[in-house]
Amino acid sequence: MGYLHEGHLRLVDRARELSDRVVMSVFVNPLQFGPHEDLARYPRDLSRDRELAEARGVDCLFVPDAKAMYPAAPLARVVAGPVADTLEGAARPGHFTGVLTVVAKLFHLVEPDVAVFGRKDFQQAALVKRLVQDLDFPIAIDVAPTVRELDGLALSSRNTYLTPDERRSAVALSRALRLLEQTWRGGEADPAKLKLAGMEAMRSSGGGVLPEYCALIDDDLQPVTRVTARTVVVVAARLGKTRLIDNVVLGEGIGVDPRVTR
Repeated sequence: MGYLHEGHLRLVDRARELSDRVVMSVFVNPLQFGPHEDLARYPRDLSRDRELAEARGVDCLFVPDAKAMYPAAPLARVVAGPVADTLEGAARPGHFTGVLTVVAKLFHLVEPDVAVFGRKDFQQAALVKRLVQDLDFPIAIDVAPTVRELDGLALSSRNTYLTPDERRSAVALSRALRLLEQTWRGGEADPAKLKLAGMEAMRSSGGGVLPEYCALIDDDLQPVTRVTARTVVVVAARLGKTRLIDNVVLGEGIGVDPRVTR
């Protein structure tokens, strides 16, 4: 949705590895915002986005406006079903219908051979994979690792909303994930205990962090009964008016890229 950061640009790098030509869409999709969400104030800087995209090797920047994408209120929409009503879908009703509808439209308009998404939005990436599978899009979906700042905070356009104090507190999410990874490596495999530990780690961090959920799921977004190296821990929390999400695949760990600085 624009306001590009290094996480987005790594997706470009990955797309260049996999493709001869790279198309990037920049579109703040109104269909995926709820009535009281941040559509109006979502950060935008198209001229900066153009410069960053060109410098990184994007061959075509597709920048439609809302009227071009939705000449009329869409009668047909892509609805993912119950699996999209959990986690982010529970917190943001209708969000994934908006996401999958616009992704389906973009796939149809661009007809890519491969599309690259970021793992930070784990549920979104999983649902896009199912969209492609269920509707027989001839597209390979590649999911690139989350890019983090040196202190572990996952890069996000919404990080710009954070006050300096909130920014310092925001590392509570990645620290909770790292704690759960270490706890699992220490032998704890009970998802209920890890979930409680994750919620408590965020809650006790102070700094105005209000945890919303900590869930342990598999690649199909289903809760696990036994934790393995492939288990994904997903978390969400609020800091003031800002809502942040993060996740880790336990067997892979978080890691921090030394090339990324604040």
